[in-house]
Order: sequence, then structure tokens, then C-alpha cells
Amino acid sequence: MQPRVLFVLALALAASTPSLAQPRTSAPASLQAQPLPRANFIATMDEEFRKMDSNRDGFASHAELEAHQHRHVVTTLEERARATFAGIDSDRNGQISMSEFLRATARPAKRPDVTGMMARLDADRDRKVTLVEYRTLTLATFDRLDADKDGVVSPAEQRAGGLIK
Repeated sequence: MQPRVLFVLALALAASTPSLAQPRTSAPASLQAQPLPRANFIATMDEEFRKMDSNRDGFASHAELEAHQHRHVVTTLEERARATFAGIDSDRNGQISMSEFLRATARPAKRPDVTGMMARLDADRDRKVTLVEYRTLTLATFDRLDADKDGVVSPAEQRAGGLIK
């Protein structure tokens, strides 16, 4: 991992470790600005290194780092799965019935809010968009993107307009 990624990970770990972090409020500790003494940071990182160095030889090999990351991913996925299961199992009997499953998955689709789109497209404000109104706006967008005015929006112009990376 890059040193910056490790540092950010270390800060998150230190902030989320109960013995090192201040008591939690409504937001997760990793999202709160908290003082982090250097000694606590070092202790957390030393403990994290010990977890990575599974054979205790003082070195974290590529294989050990992979195994450590795999354990972390598996643990995180298992925690999410348990939380999801608990959220669906409304009668707390350790089983998900068909009605519990349907309640969890069969949510009515939310209607899209097209208010902004109508405001841009409906030039005469009659609450209907005609082909002429649609073309007027879309061609204006095309013309804005076509910086060299050659009738073609090149990939460079698309990038400059934020359409592609």
C-alpha cells in the first residue's frame, strides 16, 4: 500500500479503536475530528503490524499482507451480512420468512423528480415538452461543447465538457 493510504487507514483504525477513541456520538468516530496522541497512534499501528505479521518473524511479507487484507474483507462482509440478516428478520427467530423477505426487497419504486428537467426543457411553460423545445436545449448543449465549431464534438471536447474522463 502507498504510505498515504496506510496513514489514512491508521487514523481510521486508531479513531475506531474504543480504547483509543473518545466516546462515540451520533456520527462514526472515523468521521469526527478527534485528538489522536502520537503514542496512541504508534500503539495502534504496532498492533496492526502484529496482526499482519502472522508468523511473528518481524516482517510482513506479501503473502501475509494479502492474507491480512483477505481476513479484513471477509470479516467486514460477514458483519454486513449479519446486520442485513438481523434487519430483515423482524420477528428475531433466526429465520427469514417469505413475508420478511418480501418486505425487505419489494419496495415501491420512487417516482423520479423531473421538476428541474421540465424547467430547463419547457421553454413556454405549458407543462409539455415539444420536439422543438427539446432540440433547442440539446443543440445549445452540443454547440457549447463543440468548441472549434466544426460540427463534431471530439473526444477532447467531450473531456473538456466533463462528459468523459
